[in-house]
Amino acid sequence: MVIKFRPILIGFLLLCPMFLGGCASLNDVVREKEAGKEGTTKVYPINSEQAWEIAKVVFRWEGSDAIEEHKNEGYMLTSSGVNAYTYGTVMGAWVKPTGKESTDVTVVTKRRIQVGLFTTLTEGTFHNRFAQAVNIVKGGKPLPLTAPD
Repeated sequence: MVIKFRPILIGFLLLCPMFLGGCASLNDVVREKEAGKEGTTKVYPINSEQAWEIAKVVFRWEGSDAIEEHKNEGYMLTSSGVNAYTYGTVMGAWVKPTGKESTDVTVVTKRRIQVGLFTTLTEGTFHNRFAQAVNIVKGGKPLPLTAPD
């Protein structure tokens, strides 16, 4: 009899965090950024066009799903799905020129399920990868399709 209930128990344990913590959406990322509650901003010595392209590449390097671009508003949104260690992540990047060759880049990442232990991409990892990409671009090389080591 215990064997019959094991799949039900496993299913419940997998779904339980969804009911306990709620689910974050792309809209939550925008709201958190606009409210000034979330996000990490760094200034990079590149123009805004380069920053825009690098942000898309970094999201792709880190396994994002489709990227929703709102270029006129200066931001992009994406997410990553469920995998072996996370229920997924919702993410956004804001690109704001601060000079001819200077751009503020802000990233916001949120666990899709609040009680999840892991996230696909942290704000720190995004900025580390972004800095790697800036160095590649400044070195005159094209950005690779996969993340450098």
